[in-house]
Amino acid sequence: PVLNPLRVVVVDDEPLARSGLAALVRRDPELEVVEECGDGRAAVEALRRHRPDLVLLDVQMPELNGFEVLQQLDPQRLPAVVFVTAYDRFAVRAFEVHALDYLVKPVSTVVLAAKLRAMARLKAMQSRLIAMSSEEAGLRGAKRYVDAHRRELSEVPTFGLFVDGVYDEVPLKGIVVWN
Repeated sequence: PVLNPLRVVVVDDEPLARSGLAALVRRDPELEVVEECGDGRAAVEALRRHRPDLVLLDVQMPELNGFEVLQQLDPQRLPAVVFVTAYDRFAVRAFEVHALDYLVKPVSTVVLAAKLRAMARLKAMQSRLIAMSSEEAGLRGAKRYVDAHRRELSEVPTFGLFVDGVYDEVPLKGIVVWN
């Protein structure tokens, strides 16, 4: 099993299309379907609840269309979006809302599988970079900063942090938190 699979929500109002997309995602061990939704309102709830890495999103659906779904979400917490729709006329608008890709149904399973694998690889690389940054640069950098500025920092609010097995206090000012 993959430690950190790409978490995917599949949204399509056509049950056959939705189950087919979900089945394709499930074939890849680096991907995990966390929920399938048949309309826009259910999609908003699922995206808020799961905070997935990727959403495969239909454009025209009951309740809310794909663009309205994205408008309901916090722009800072949007997953990567791949529109999968029967209509090519929404492609320009899709890229205006920063969609990662736009696929017109029927989608070639080979093309979709290749795109999903590429996204999984990108996420794995991103996770490694974040881990390296937070572990190596962040913790060691924080310890060096504290050591160099210990006297000046005595008045700054702090939180506790273990660095190289030693408990230290690190200033809240200027700390970047990765999630």
